[in-house]
Amino acid sequence: MQISDIRIIFMGTPDFAVASLDALIQAGCNIVAVVTAPDKPAGRGMQLQQSAVKQYAVAKQIPVLQPEKLKNETFIASLKALQPHLQIVVAFRMLPEIVWSLPPMGTINLHGSLLPQYRGAAPINWAIINGETTTGVTTFKLQHAIDTGNILLQEPITILPNENAGQLHDKMKVVGAALLVKTIQQLASGTLKETPQSELISAEAIKHAPKIFTETCLIKWEQPAVNIYNLIRGLSPYPGAFTHLDGKKLKIYEATIDNSSTKNIPAGTFVTDGKSELKIAALDGWLHITDLQLEGKKRMDVASFLRGYRHLLN
Repeated sequence: MQISDIRIIFMGTPDFAVASLDALIQAGCNIVAVVTAPDKPAGRGMQLQQSAVKQYAVAKQIPVLQPEKLKNETFIASLKALQPHLQIVVAFRMLPEIVWSLPPMGTINLHGSLLPQYRGAAPINWAIINGETTTGVTTFKLQHAIDTGNILLQEPITILPNENAGQLHDKMKVVGAALLVKTIQQLASGTLKETPQSELISAEAIKHAPKIFTETCLIKWEQPAVNIYNLIRGLSPYPGAFTHLDGKKLKIYEATIDNSSTKNIPAGTFVTDGKSELKIAALDGWLHITDLQLEGKKRMDVASFLRGYRHLLN
């Protein structure tokens, strides 16, 4: 079988998914339709905005489906009418069984970790927050429980010491797209093998990647400096780790570690020269802040911030 013989419905919404969709098309895959999120109002004028995947699909003249509810009978009928052999999901919503079990070849998902590690909504963020030096991408078959299906292929990715979540995301979407193409090629040739996740690691050793909430982003300065540094990297550029200054949120996007002693200095103490240096005391060292954003203001480098707001630190 050729990959062009497989009728594929692609499901995805953000830019991360566009890289995979484009790679599949460039490889000669037969994408019969795209399923993506409904258009949403955004911006000052609240104009309807199309998802990144819809914009790409429209430009390529691929039919687009945008269901509000994935169990909608009309939507299910539309999927069946397309007679897909396979569905591919990249950065989309959780699918009901009536959807993921529809095609005879099943539904394949691309996940941003080396499953079964970091199952969940935010694998890129949590890998960095936890100080990992290696992560990766995984293609797997969808089944009932989220991120638990049989693994198809994996590709490891090194996390660089200063890399943040945004940078890892951009690297991962390219590696993930290539792995997805490789997966479909092996599926077409009949050489693809499935491996149950239970064969790879014990359930007790699995680290999870739950959704990021506001409380996750609050910096606790009583922790070791490296933990805070990893939190800042893992939440940059979005949603951003934060502390408080003058009763307002202060998001910190970039920082460096200074291991100078903070003995007898309360955790969370701000110290500045008023010109180009701003550091905050952690349990066992300092975080030198280099890129930040005060609530209601623009993101800026530390020197620009201190020119306008050093009075808040006196």
